[in-house]
Amino acid sequence: MASVEKRLRDGKVTWQARWRDPDGRQRKRTFAKRSDAERFMTGVQHSVHAGSYVDLARSRVTVGEWAERWLAGQVQLKPSTRARYEILLRRQVLPTWERVPLAKVGHADVAAWVASLAATGLAAATVRQAHRVLSLVLTLAVRDGRIPRNPADGVPLPRARRGERRFLTHGQVVALAAAAGPYRLAVLTLAYCGLRYGELAALRVSRVDLMRRRLDVAESVTEIGGRPSYGTPKTHQQRSVPVPRSLVDDLAVHVAGKAPSDLLFTSPDGGLLRLTNFRRRCFDRAAREVGLDGLTPHELRHTAASLAVSAGANVKGVQRLLGHASAAMTLDVYAGLFDDDLDAVAERLDAAVSSALVPRVCPGAPVVTLAEQRAAG
Repeated sequence: MASVEKRLRDGKVTWQARWRDPDGRQRKRTFAKRSDAERFMTGVQHSVHAGSYVDLARSRVTVGEWAERWLAGQVQLKPSTRARYEILLRRQVLPTWERVPLAKVGHADVAAWVASLAATGLAAATVRQAHRVLSLVLTLAVRDGRIPRNPADGVPLPRARRGERRFLTHGQVVALAAAAGPYRLAVLTLAYCGLRYGELAALRVSRVDLMRRRLDVAESVTEIGGRPSYGTPKTHQQRSVPVPRSLVDDLAVHVAGKAPSDLLFTSPDGGLLRLTNFRRRCFDRAAREVGLDGLTPHELRHTAASLAVSAGANVKGVQRLLGHASAAMTLDVYAGLFDDDLDAVAERLDAAVSSALVPRVCPGAPVVTLAEQRAAG
């Protein structure tokens, strides 16, 4: 039962609010004025009934302490994602919030922090990621009953501008591959099969099915702290990627003599083909030679999507090729590639409508257009 009681000690009058929290534990707090105690008690009773009660003692934990507990509980994260979150915490979040109690984090304070990050010239995407990490930390605090609401919700964020994508033509792909020398086949595989670089580097001979013309993408590799870390692909799902017939013979020659467990593409010494070394040894130089300075291996994935669409692939086909989590994601990233496809759909619909509505008296008779029919009544 909740109550506000008068207390007298050493001639000093205080007012004590007493109540039970949702777990049934007895709580109390002392005030100098009765009005303050009653106002506080009204708020406590309302929050208990509304399900938003917060134990003040539990909200005194600092953001730094709570962030550590939050990160330790993210068992679902891939190692690369965990490493990125750790960097965002260390560089952007904790310098401001580490010693601040959860109860003291205000919406306006978070908005000011976001604005200060943006003012330093930090990329908009990085600012948004830093805000997301802080918001995730605070969301757990809400769910654990430490704060009533997430003060990071609704904070204005800088708009991340998506860079203009380059989609290579078949001729550009062939020229780039030729300039890549011994890594010609690796470049062609990236451009025509749509693999992420980590998926290409982790691809093993046993995953190459030349009879079915398929690459089974079941593993990816990334570097964390300079060391390779193998895991599942980005969406955690294995997929089967079609191989163009033009690459089958080259792949057959390439896998000859290799063991099933061997990596398909390797460094000159037979080890992992690390992205930094691949770019330094051949890719960047090859791109410059063919007039594509600044091109990245990941842009060949965009090229794979573009060439697939131009060859007639629909949204679901491109989604499966690239391993996107959903067709909606594919459309969000590559909506512009499907404009021509939609134009072709409209033209076919027009042809179908005209065929259905325009009468033909006999073969060879003049065709009466839909506009002429309407004019004739």
